[in-house]
Amino acid sequence: MSGLDWVVIVAFFLVMILIGFTTFKKVKGSKDYFVGGGKVPWWLGGISHHMGGYSGAVFVAYAALAYTHGFSLYVWWALPIFVSVMVGAYIMAPRWSKLRTKLDIESPTEYLAMRYNLPTQQLIAWSGVLLKLFDVGAKWAAIGILLNVFTGVPIMYGILLSGLVSLIYITVGGIWADLWTDFVQFIVQVVAAFAMFFIVLSKMGGFSSIFGIWDKLPPAHSQPFNEPYSLGYVLVFVFIVFLSYNGGTWNLAARYISSPSGKEAKKSALFSGWLYLIFPLIMFFPMWAAPLILPNLEDPTKSYALLTQELLPSGLVGLVIASLFAATMSMTSSDANTIASVITRDILPTMSNKFKGLDQKKSLTIARITTFIFTFLTLIIAIYSDNFGGVLGLLISWFAALVGPVSIPMLLGLLPVFKRSGSTAAISSIIVGFIMFALTKYGVEWPLYVELGAPVFSSALVFIGLGFLNNKTVSPEIEDMLSAISKSDEELANDKNNKLAL
Repeated sequence: MSGLDWVVIVAFFLVMILIGFTTFKKVKGSKDYFVGGGKVPWWLGGISHHMGGYSGAVFVAYAALAYTHGFSLYVWWALPIFVSVMVGAYIMAPRWSKLRTKLDIESPTEYLAMRYNLPTQQLIAWSGVLLKLFDVGAKWAAIGILLNVFTGVPIMYGILLSGLVSLIYITVGGIWADLWTDFVQFIVQVVAAFAMFFIVLSKMGGFSSIFGIWDKLPPAHSQPFNEPYSLGYVLVFVFIVFLSYNGGTWNLAARYISSPSGKEAKKSALFSGWLYLIFPLIMFFPMWAAPLILPNLEDPTKSYALLTQELLPSGLVGLVIASLFAATMSMTSSDANTIASVITRDILPTMSNKFKGLDQKKSLTIARITTFIFTFLTLIIAIYSDNFGGVLGLLISWFAALVGPVSIPMLLGLLPVFKRSGSTAAISSIIVGFIMFALTKYGVEWPLYVELGAPVFSSALVFIGLGFLNNKTVSPEIEDMLSAISKSDEELANDKNNKLAL
């Protein structure tokens, strides 16, 4: 790390803080703070959705898989996300935006009280918030480890540096700060990725090396499927990421909710999807070539960091490190904003009547306090992560298990075909998913794709099956809501004009 590298990193953090205070004036109430007043342009929402979909783990854990397993990383990770987001652009994304215009929601779990009932909403909201507390804490800890690998700076300082910067801009500017910092972080990441891509290309012999490196690598590295990442794993992963990237991961749902219309939400999703198809090819190429440049590494998780130090000149190393921060800060800050919306809109009003019926200004004050407290607690967890021992890892694995089963009632509940799946189906599906996770994780040894897919597929079967067996009449409110969010923007506009004419 040279002095120029440190200048680049410090400048990056100062820009993040500056954006937070610049966007302060755009936030007049909680609606602006959580969903951008429903005025987020499609291209900005699309970039933010893309940035919120992966963290610094890409440059550590995924870099290791690229080093050991080759091209299969793109086939099982990037392609399933591309397919899932593109399909979701037509099926799911517009519905989230129409929920805001129909029900005036500001959080992804807010509609669940009407769709099912209050206990179902609270179960999903509380479980998501509590486990996200530890999930975000683990991501801060990962940032500290990344900075430590590059610079030798103590892990706690890396956590505090990135965490406190995020704490400032997300508390001050809300989702607008999050969106614009995502945009800047995206630019930084793209520049850093292309710099590494072209430098590796030059070292490996030019553009011919894009295809030529595979002849020099072990044969399995060029195969689309490399155990344990088999075709079965990919098919299961497609279903899971369909749920996650279309709203099961709450901060990604918030991007669609913030869109002005269903049509704009669809465009955001399509943009994000195309980025997932193209950009990982640029980002992963240096990782695929790493075994030729840095052969026989004992710890492949350090391959990208060592590659950076080996190849890049002063200044560009700092830029790459800034891009690593960008990837994780994008996810953690958007998580903090969305979780704060769930606490402010869905949890606090059920705990005390004084949080009900607040005007936009008072709700904004509560939103900022909630965001600050949640983010602060995640930093405390990150700093003392070593004291949790195996507990933190256990909670993170349970969070991964939670995403699928909880996403089933959240996403399938938006589709009219599953309108008979009520609160009993929703709660039962979540419980069965957790039980199945415990059985596959701690019981019998299963193939990886079975362990990954069993919880979410069992949840889906219970949710759909109980709905099929339900003979109760669906309430008019639910029928009306599902009908409204399934219509095109033009149909909704015609309905509104017809009502005005009457």
